[in-house]
Amino acid sequence: MRVERQTVDLSAYPDLVVIYLGMRVRRVRGLGRLLGLGPQIQKSWKAQPDGLLLHEDLIWSLIPPHLGMRQYWRDLDSLERWTRSEPHQRWWQQFLKDSRGTGFWHETYFLSGGAEAIYDDMNRPTGFARFAPAVPARGRMFSARHRAGREEALTAAPVILESAYYDAVRPAELDNQGGVPAD
Repeated sequence: MRVERQTVDLSAYPDLVVIYLGMRVRRVRGLGRLLGLGPQIQKSWKAQPDGLLLHEDLIWSLIPPHLGMRQYWRDLDSLERWTRSEPHQRWWQQFLKDSRGTGFWHETYFLSGGAEAIYDDMNRPTGFARFAPAVPARGRMFSARHRAGREEALTAAPVILESAYYDAVRPAELDNQGGVPAD
């Protein structure tokens, strides 16, 4: 019997953004962080943030525990507004202070073209980092919008400024990274 093949018409979603995210346990204490964050994340997407079209949970591996999700967003502005609001803003600020035995990553793909990624405290390469060279997230590589090559104005204040994260980045360092402060 012939296979029934179908596809989708994405013409109503010209700015569609697909993001894969993952959190890997690196130390025993990371298991508590991973399991504690899960219900909070579920609550946040069930609140149906503006622009979130679909959320799907994924299991990347059981040993070591590595859980994640795939989300489809109407556009980058919607995704960015959500990531810079509560509760995500708080989660991200807490993680950047102390990953508590976990590693986090995301990869973002744009229907209109382009992709970007970040890997924080990952103890082994994942995704793009398994075949493309990893570089420091500094200068133009600090913000997802700039990594993706998007130059549109920001729709929300950043969770943290690069200068605050790296304890006052020197102007010469920014010049070496393209001369653009992170958003």
